[in-house]
Amino acid sequence: MSGNPDEDRLEELRQERLEELQDKAGGEDAQRQAAKEQQERAKAQQDALLKQHLTDDARQRLNAVEMSKPEFAEQVKRQVTALAQSGRLQGKIDEDRMKQILRELKPEEKSFDIRRR
Repeated sequence: MSGNPDEDRLEELRQERLEELQDKAGGEDAQRQAAKEQQERAKAQQDALLKQHLTDDARQRLNAVEMSKPEFAEQVKRQVTALAQSGRLQGKIDEDRMKQILRELKPEEKSFDIRRR
C-alpha cells in the first residue's frame, strides 16, 4: 500500500465491504436458483397432469391457444390442473370438453360503441 495508515485502513474497509457484498450476492443467487428449480418442478408436475388428463386433440387445441394467447393458456392449464388435483375430473378431457372450458374461461370481450356527431 502507500504507507499512509489512513489509506491502508480505508483500503481494508473497502475490501471487507466488497467481500460482504459478494457473499450477499452469492446467497441471493442460491435463493434465485432454488426458486427457479421449484418453478421447473411445478411446471413438470403440471405437464404430467395435463398429459394424463387430456386427449391428444385437447392438448393440440390448448397448444394452439398457447401460441396466440400464452397468458390465457396458462390460466386454462392452472384450471385443468386444479380440477385434476381436486379429483373432479372423470376420465380424460376431449376436444369438445376443452372447447367448452375455453369458452367458459374466455375473458369478456370489450365492446366499443363509437358514435360520430
